[in-house]
Parts: sequence; C-alpha cells; structure tokens
Amino acid sequence: MNERQIIFSPSSLLTIVTAVASIVLLWQLRGLLVLLMVAIVMASSIAPIVDWAERRRIPRWLSALVVYLLAILGLVGVFFLIGPTVLEQLQRLFRQLPIVSEKLVSLLDERLSPEDAAQLTDLVRQTLNFQALTRWTFQTSQELLLRSYSITRGIVGAVLSLILALFLSGYMVADSRTLVRRLVRLLPDPWDRRLYGQMGNVGNRMGTYIRGRLLVSIVLAIATSLGLRGLGLAEFSLGLGAIAGVTNLIPFLGPILGAIPALVVAIAQGGWTVLWVLLFYVVLQNLETYVLDPLLVGTAVGIHPLYQLLAVLGGVQVLGILGALIVPPWFAGVSVLVDNLYLKPKLKAERLAKSELSQAKTADAVGIDRP
Repeated sequence: MNERQIIFSPSSLLTIVTAVASIVLLWQLRGLLVLLMVAIVMASSIAPIVDWAERRRIPRWLSALVVYLLAILGLVGVFFLIGPTVLEQLQRLFRQLPIVSEKLVSLLDERLSPEDAAQLTDLVRQTLNFQALTRWTFQTSQELLLRSYSITRGIVGAVLSLILALFLSGYMVADSRTLVRRLVRLLPDPWDRRLYGQMGNVGNRMGTYIRGRLLVSIVLAIATSLGLRGLGLAEFSLGLGAIAGVTNLIPFLGPILGAIPALVVAIAQGGWTVLWVLLFYVVLQNLETYVLDPLLVGTAVGIHPLYQLLAVLGGVQVLGILGALIVPPWFAGVSVLVDNLYLKPKLKAERLAKSELSQAKTADAVGIDRP
C-alpha cells in the first residue's frame, strides 16, 4: 500500500507561520481596528465639506477642526435646549408603566372573554412589569455596550476612545491623499493603481450613507414629535421623538423599535388614539422608505436590502450597537470595490469573449460558404 508523504517547503512553512501570526496579531489589535473603522466613517462623513473648503484655499486641517467644533457645539446646544425635557418625559414614561399596564388590563377585560382576558392580562403584566423591564433593559444594554466598548474600560474609556477617533479622523481628512497613496504602495502593480483610483468612490459612498442616515433620523425625530403632539400624546411627544430619531439610525430594525413605546402609550389611552398612532407610524415608515431614503441617502448603499439587513444583524452580533451603526457604511464601501474591481471587469471580459466567439463563428461561416 502506497503511503503519501506531505512535504512542506521552507517557503510554505514561512507562509503558514506568517498567516497564523498575522491572525493572532489582528485579534490582539481588534480594539484598535474598530477604532480605525469608526474614525474612517467619521472622516468620510465630513470629507466633502473639507474638499469644498480646500477649493477655496482653506487648509484641510483648519476646515476639519471647524467642522468638528461646530458639530460638538450643535450637539451641546440641542442637549441644553431640549435635553432636560426629553429626559423628564422618558423618566415619566417609565414611571407610568404600571399605570399603562393596569389600563391595558382593564381594556382587555372589557373587550374579551374571561378566559382569553386572563391569559392576556398575565402576559401584559409580565411584559410591562417595571422592575422586570428595567432589569431586562439594563442587562441587554450592558451586553450590547460591552460588545460595543470592548476596546475600552468602562464609560470613561469609551469617551476617551471617541475623542481619539475624532483626532484620528481629523488627521485622516487633513492628509488623506498622502495616507492613501502610501498605503496602496504596499500592493503590487497594477492593483495599487486600481485601488487608489477607487478610494474616492469608496469614501464618497460611505460618507453619503452616514450623512443621509443622520439627516433622515433628524427629520423623523422632528416629524414624530410634531405628529404625536397633534394626536394627543403631547405629554411624551419629545421623548418618543428622540427615541424614534435614535433608533432610526439603525436601518430596518430602528423604525419598528421606535414605534413600540408610542403604541404602548396609545393603547393605554384607549379610544381611536391607538389606530391613529399606528396609521401615523405606517405613513411615516412609507415616507422614509419611498421619499426620505431615496432623496437623502440615495443609492449610497448600492446593495440588496437583504444584504443590508444581514450587515446590520452581523454588526450587532459582533460589535453591539456600534456595529449596527458602522458596519452598513463599511459594507457599502466594500461593495464599491467588489463592483468596480471584480464584477464589472468580469462582465466586460465575458462580453468580450462572447463577441470574439461570435466574430469567429461568423468568419468560419463566411469561409465555408466561399468556394
């Protein structure tokens, strides 16, 4: 019986050892890699403004600094303007969960048979139990935040990481051309030139996505607050609008999560309020899908919605809340490279091969017909 011998050459062994060492090194540096991913997304979002300022002979570093300072000042101003009211309404909403639960129970007792009402009332009491809901919220938030902030040590580390990401993104924007040019030099020709030529498209798609997502969330937060105020939920309108704006940063899942608190409050009020609130969120969802997203986000993602949803779910699974925010724009950027460096050349080569085959068949047919 012949025995097969597997022989590794020194070069093969060196390649295997290098690959294993690289994987171990990347795993140890995963926190830094996530930080770089965040910084690149932030840099892509402000790059068009910096480019516009550069054309007017304003230094890139100065325009990046001004943009970030204005963004920080705007966030601080909004927080001091409506932040206390939003927090007060959210606290009031949580405090009223037992009252909401009892109102739902009484409503079920009035509308359903005793057997069905007994089962549903137990479910409502368990679902809207303040202590259980608070405990579940903290446990779930802790798990997601631990995944999101695995690169840090607590809240202070997260804040420091955010500041570091701001500095990194500012440096990337200020000297982006030099950084990209030196990075692609590591690749062999002609891939260095091809990749360098696509960096602008990648950054543009990532930046367009994140800017459009932010604008859509702001518009929906304002529309939700105004709409719920008009529907009789003025007591919680700002808080529910803030929830809708934050959750809409997450594609697909965000609108559903943002509608649940408003529907719970509307059900507790009874009457036709719940129907009007439900219709309002349905109209709002369609407005986002068919008007706001095409207008503000456009074709920034450029991939099938199912793949976008998988990107969101994968990001949540690996990086928590942070992954749901940064993985979709990265997925959009990578799709540019796949389209322009693989799919389009592949389709072009296939069309060229078919054309050459057709010409060859035509030439053969002409040659056969001739005497």
